[in-house]
Amino acid sequence: MVWFSELLNKPIMTIKDSAISLSSILISILIFVVMIYISRAISKALFAGLGKKGLDSGVRGSLAKFAHYLLVALGIFFALDNLGISMTSFAAVGALLTVGIGFGLQNITQNFISGIIILIERPIKVGDIIRVGNASGRVVDIRVRSSIIETRDDVSIIVPNSKILAEEVISETYLSGKSRQKIKVCVAGDSDLELVRKLLVQAAQSHSEAITERPPRAILKNFDEGGLEFELRYWTYNIWQAEAISGEIRCEVVKLFRENKVRIPIPQRDLYFRNNLDFSQGHKGSKINNRSLKDQDDDQELDLS
Repeated sequence: MVWFSELLNKPIMTIKDSAISLSSILISILIFVVMIYISRAISKALFAGLGKKGLDSGVRGSLAKFAHYLLVALGIFFALDNLGISMTSFAAVGALLTVGIGFGLQNITQNFISGIIILIERPIKVGDIIRVGNASGRVVDIRVRSSIIETRDDVSIIVPNSKILAEEVISETYLSGKSRQKIKVCVAGDSDLELVRKLLVQAAQSHSEAITERPPRAILKNFDEGGLEFELRYWTYNIWQAEAISGEIRCEVVKLFRENKVRIPIPQRDLYFRNNLDFSQGHKGSKINNRSLKDQDDDQELDLS
């Protein structure tokens, strides 16, 4: 035991006036590990406690992460203090890190600072449905360096935090949590306009995910060559399933149109073939006689409808 005690307390190295032994290193590692477990437990308890007060999940997540990072930083500080290393000892290391950041750590530092800004300013939060560049999906986690976006195909996309702050971010749930969806429908030109509008609104109102306090509207959008183009607009809170909801409403529209004899035009084309070539015999070349376009005697018509 005496030999083992001497082995643990024997100085391995000396930094300035502080002698670092094996026992001090083991105690510092223990302090750091304990602080990590304590930080996780406190962050989970803080997240659950704030949830009982009715706070938003994004606010709770940000506060819980701040508490976790703060306690981990305190653990590092206590571990270094146990080794006899003060923060002033990192002045030279800080100068080296500055050089390293200038050459190769710019991206990491930029993402780290952007992550802190996102957690404080909260331009996005967990649960938001956003689109950044070509990436579109729901935010499932916001970390210090990057954010995780889950698409509707269950694909996780890791987006650097600096990209979220530098580029244009479209959030569908930032303010109200609801979104207006649009469905385009084309009907025949001789259709009853009031009947079409009534059926479109009825189809949207029949779906349980359509918001009742903001009733749907059907407007005549444009005059198309195939008929009249209507646009059905409705609101829903279930933005994540908006495509599926629109598909179900389209099925209901087709059903109501068939019941009320409203015709959806299908584009058709008529092809006309004109035999206007007359090849004369006995000449070196082929002689072409052009006929008047008004002469329809030899015209052949093919109806592909």
